[in-house]
Amino acid sequence: MASLNVYSALVVLFLTCGAAMATKENDQIIKENNCETKMGLLCVLEAFTSIFETGSISDRCCGELVGLGKVCHSALVKRTLENPLFKDLSPSTIIAKSIQKWNNCLALIDSPSPSA
Repeated sequence: MASLNVYSALVVLFLTCGAAMATKENDQIIKENNCETKMGLLCVLEAFTSIFETGSISDRCCGELVGLGKVCHSALVKRTLENPLFKDLSPSTIIAKSIQKWNNCLALIDSPSPSA
């Protein structure tokens, strides 16, 4: 019985450390890349709403999102998912929406504009 308790404690410790390491890793990525300063507040709110709730991202904000970079985008989404306020959301659904929004914006920004 004691070995079961030790095993349970080790599993909890491993899971806790893993979550803490993920948080630390995302925070480090965000800090090293100045991710929190690369988008304007209105575009941050627009992108956040479109990923964590519903809605679309304007062309202008798509440009800012792509300018943010995929590494920053992913780290910010993952860090937000680690916040207890968002514990009821499905991480796989949010990450899928995040990738979809990123790919849509990237296609929009990379597409050649029509000649005038």
